[in-house]
Amino acid sequence: MSTADTPKTPAQQLLGDTTPKLVELTDQVLFGDVWERPELSPRDRSLITISALVTGYRLEQLPAHLRIGLANGLTREELAEAITHLAFYTGWPNAMSAGTALRAIVEETPEPKGAQQEDAEQERAAEEQR
Repeated sequence: MSTADTPKTPAQQLLGDTTPKLVELTDQVLFGDVWERPELSPRDRSLITISALVTGYRLEQLPAHLRIGLANGLTREELAEAITHLAFYTGWPNAMSAGTALRAIVEETPEPKGAQQEDAEQERAAEEQR
């Protein structure tokens, strides 16, 4: 497979050939090593990263990490609570901007079915078969 056929990483898509060493470090060290270390779960790493981005008012990176956090097992409610908690430590504008970013992510992402909803759907299906 040639390099032209190899899918680009998110860092390559974002930066292209502008800063190749930064792309390499992002892909190989940050996501290839640091995020893979067993001492913290991906879920915990996401919560820490999102908190750091909110604290530093790094809004450009925040939406991607909110999506990663959801994929790593954080719930919408946990993210909302973390943002609310951070308001008192990092400032209201930081939290309001993070809340706006979370809202946009939530609106574009279908809500996962909870166990209660799945149970209710199974009961309805069983009733229809009777």
